[in-house]
Amino acid sequence: MHASSTATLRREDLTSLFTRSGDVRERIGLEIENAVVDPDTGLAIPYSAPGGIRDLLGALLAEFGGEPLHEGEHLTGLTTGNGMAVTLEPGGALEYSSAPTADLATAVADMRRTMERFAEIARRFGHAIVPGGNLPFDRLRDVSWVPKPRGVVMREHFHRLGEEGAEGPVVMALTLSTQTTLDYTSAEDLAEKVRVQVAASPVVSALFVNSPLAGGEVTGLRSRRRKSWLKADPSRCGLLRVGLREAMTAEDFVEWALTFPMIYRLTAGGCDPAGGRPFGAVLADGFPDGSPPTWADWTSHLSQLWTDVRVRGTLELRAPDGPPYPHIPAVPALWVGLTYHRPSRLAAWDLLRGYSADDLERTMREVPVKGLSAMVGDVEARELGGELVRLAQEGLAARVEAGVERPEVVGYLDPIEEVVATGTTFADHVVRRWEGEFDRDPAHYVAAFRV
Repeated sequence: MHASSTATLRREDLTSLFTRSGDVRERIGLEIENAVVDPDTGLAIPYSAPGGIRDLLGALLAEFGGEPLHEGEHLTGLTTGNGMAVTLEPGGALEYSSAPTADLATAVADMRRTMERFAEIARRFGHAIVPGGNLPFDRLRDVSWVPKPRGVVMREHFHRLGEEGAEGPVVMALTLSTQTTLDYTSAEDLAEKVRVQVAASPVVSALFVNSPLAGGEVTGLRSRRRKSWLKADPSRCGLLRVGLREAMTAEDFVEWALTFPMIYRLTAGGCDPAGGRPFGAVLADGFPDGSPPTWADWTSHLSQLWTDVRVRGTLELRAPDGPPYPHIPAVPALWVGLTYHRPSRLAAWDLLRGYSADDLERTMREVPVKGLSAMVGDVEARELGGELVRLAQEGLAARVEAGVERPEVVGYLDPIEEVVATGTTFADHVVRRWEGEFDRDPAHYVAAFRV
């Protein structure tokens, strides 16, 4: 049982977040970060300007109902009764978080219907909604930061890190992703799922590279987003090494998480720096003001760890760049097929288990430039990606056969099957179109990729 959000936290409370009892359903959630831009310039719409993001949020609240979310006096999101949420990233990106669903087709249908309503409302303001891997035309110096207190604390944290935090503000303001949230049903299920998700994440990242532009220029990178994550406090990002153990336990994960400093603490007054001490030391001795940590502090601390597989009450899968809007379903389809069909999950682990954490981290460093040509040990990511796509297809087909998915979900993988077959990534298509039919015009880019 979870502790009260305000009760003093005990060490024995920490693993309760990961305990499962009774009949736990395997559900599917989607999180899609979207740029909200001027259709002519491709530049992000500011938060507080007349007709800006704040006003757009107000219109979404009027359209969808639900409860507004504020930081201080500032509207920063909304939640609805069915579990959907809309929130703002620090640089103004609009994040759609779906209500969890039991099957993939429902998740995709809900996403399409909701995102297209977002886009129609944005058009009333003269804005375009563009998912993908990053904001390709904005520069960091021109970012209009959303007035969120935690954003200020985060930027200060990255500044203190020096070179290792140099790209943190870029990640906060200019990167976009499409994330999948899945469930685990027991301690053994947690270990099986996490290990294959961690091992697969560098290859999945290579399959979905889609951020080759920055500041309106071709960067020579296939994923500007993944490059930025390499210098955004890398100790708490990227590969969850502890998850590669054959049988990671909740205690293993907790011990790992306790070694990291908590960056910020949410308070009644907003957000304060947490003091820079590892959470294990805070648990033993309290915060600098003498107050003990609470359950809310523990869950907040876990949200400040940004590995590609984020373990909390659910498993949040963060490796891919966001693909173009028509191809978004490929992201959850790959993860669901690999994760929720045990034979595919075990086969994927057999495929990847021989690669060390060092091998996988080398792959992650190569992916931003090389994409599918990045090496995993002595094998190209393209080859391993093809096997993962095949196993995901088998997993989805088995779920269709079992009556838990509709037949169309297997086709959601077609875009990345083509990526593997041709060796041409989403990023490669963007560069060819940018230098060809788009004639380097942001308006053409937005028209092609908006919802």
